[in-house]
Amino acid sequence: MRIAILSRNPNLYSTIRLLEAAHRRGHDAEVIDTIRCYMNITSIKPSVHYKGQELPEFDAVIPRIGASITPYGTAVVRHLEMMDVFCVNDSVGITRARDKLRSMQLLSKKGVGLPITGSAHSLEEIKDLIKMVGGPPLVIKFLEGTQGIGVILVESTKAAQSILEAFLGLKVNILVQEYIKEAAGADIRCFVVGDKVVASMKRQAELGEFRSNLHRGGMASCVEITEEERAMAIKAAQVMGLNVAGVDIVRSSRGPLIMEVNASPGLEGIERATHIDVADVIIQFIEGHFQQKRKPRDLS
Repeated sequence: MRIAILSRNPNLYSTIRLLEAAHRRGHDAEVIDTIRCYMNITSIKPSVHYKGQELPEFDAVIPRIGASITPYGTAVVRHLEMMDVFCVNDSVGITRARDKLRSMQLLSKKGVGLPITGSAHSLEEIKDLIKMVGGPPLVIKFLEGTQGIGVILVESTKAAQSILEAFLGLKVNILVQEYIKEAAGADIRCFVVGDKVVASMKRQAELGEFRSNLHRGGMASCVEITEEERAMAIKAAQVMGLNVAGVDIVRSSRGPLIMEVNASPGLEGIERATHIDVADVIIQFIEGHFQQKRKPRDLS
């Protein structure tokens, strides 16, 4: 098969590993810089061009769309979908997961366990918003933050009011969320491929930090997850419409809670913590998709 990896940086660990796995399994694979793609939008024969030439036909695309290019990146993925290219994660799934408010609303509708979360647009509602999530300490999150950027722990009502007034005054879209104290700065990243959790790791925040993201200094280790956590991670990915997802769960006194669903989860931390070849599993998933398509229908 011919596989494209949409990635802005060919030197990233995840990009390199996906390329290696595809080549090792006998596929023709290459890295395509999403921003260098440009689209010919026509009802007759839509196409994507790249560096002055029309892109060749690909069987499958693995989107690695960074938060800073979500609108354009998902437009490129959407155009490839119009051309009947199999995209491991489609444009709708990526967009849903990238918007924290939208993803929380979708998960809430499906009854998935979540921390108490609030959202407001008016400065006049700040006091009640703080009360609604249980008061301080609480967490304030940017709607489209990533890698722990734009996530703030606030420990007093006065500080929460000041920060919320500043962000809402600047028209920054935010969520306010209860702080799960008993998690003690730890969460679990479940890596979902298809309908399975293929690897899971515990991320523990460093001393004095509450964010467990590895980019913020968190430490990763292999962890056994419960059947409830496994089912919750798979359901969360399915609700988003993602075939490949990183689902972040915290263990609370009332059971596991979903914190976030990531549409472009990194491979480095989880592969090193678990020694599982996640990149190979993703390529196998693509192979399985085409094998399923080729199966003759049972007409009996």
